[in-house]
Amino acid sequence: MPELLTSDRIDEIGIMGPVSPDPAAFVAELVGAVDDGRVADPDDTGYALLVAADILEQAGDRADALALATRAIAEQPDDNAYPRAVRGGLLLRLDRSDEGMAELTALRPLLETDPAAVYLVDELAESGRTDTAVEWLTGALDAILERTRTQQHASEDAQDEAAAMIYGLAQRRHDLREEQGLPHDEYDNLADRLRAASTHALDALDDGPATLLFWPQAEFDALLERWPALADSYPPTWDEYRANLERTFVEASGMGGVDLGVVAGTVDGLAAFAGADPIDEETLDEYADSLDETGVTAWPPGRNDTCWCGSGAKYKKCCLPRSRG
Repeated sequence: MPELLTSDRIDEIGIMGPVSPDPAAFVAELVGAVDDGRVADPDDTGYALLVAADILEQAGDRADALALATRAIAEQPDDNAYPRAVRGGLLLRLDRSDEGMAELTALRPLLETDPAAVYLVDELAESGRTDTAVEWLTGALDAILERTRTQQHASEDAQDEAAAMIYGLAQRRHDLREEQGLPHDEYDNLADRLRAASTHALDALDDGPATLLFWPQAEFDALLERWPALADSYPPTWDEYRANLERTFVEASGMGGVDLGVVAGTVDGLAAFAGADPIDEETLDEYADSLDETGVTAWPPGRNDTCWCGSGAKYKKCCLPRSRG
């Protein structure tokens, strides 16, 4: 009996397929599993088709890639923004500009509401429309910042989501403008300030096994209440803080970091560890090293595993999209 296609296997194919001498075999495995109803998690049906589409595009077969992206939209109509963006990008790269821009423009409002929606500007940039990508990012930042100024009584969740979006949009815009050789402007300076907020976490990494200290939401709030002087070392909100850690792990992985993990701290534990000593970044690093290794959560989790941040949501629906900023 043919095996089920698991999320891990789709991830594996996504890595091996584009560099394989026989990419068609991997495409056939993915599409065959979808056709036969052998995708272990039905939520991964569209994902499998999009991985197959990516393999085909990198092999030079954009027409068939477009067909699979279109099918991914039909297979999962309630979760179709990303496949629609992929389809829009493929249309642009197939010189069907009017159709491609229509598809992407319809999704443009997501840049103001969805922290993961930078994939829209990625499709534009990949299609040679970097100026348009920067224009869209600028417009989204303008809108979100204006909204935060006028909605001063928004919920904490809304403020956290806005902070995550501002970070991701500002970083992507900064990167694109840097590629164009443009001088810094106000939003580039904002991107630099936000990125600096997570620099202290990278200092805890080295060339070998590395663990980052993580404060769950209640502990994060208690930490800054008990030691207000630490506020300058952390982002203003917990949601932005965990998004920064996710990006830190992605950066560390790209720099060759191995055996990455998260260890959760507690305010009471830190107080007992430090005693009367001042709490500074060195103390925090020493406290992290002192914690029991059995409490380390490996990073990254599987796409369908519970997220490392303790939210209870699946990683692919929680912190994983935050790494794309």
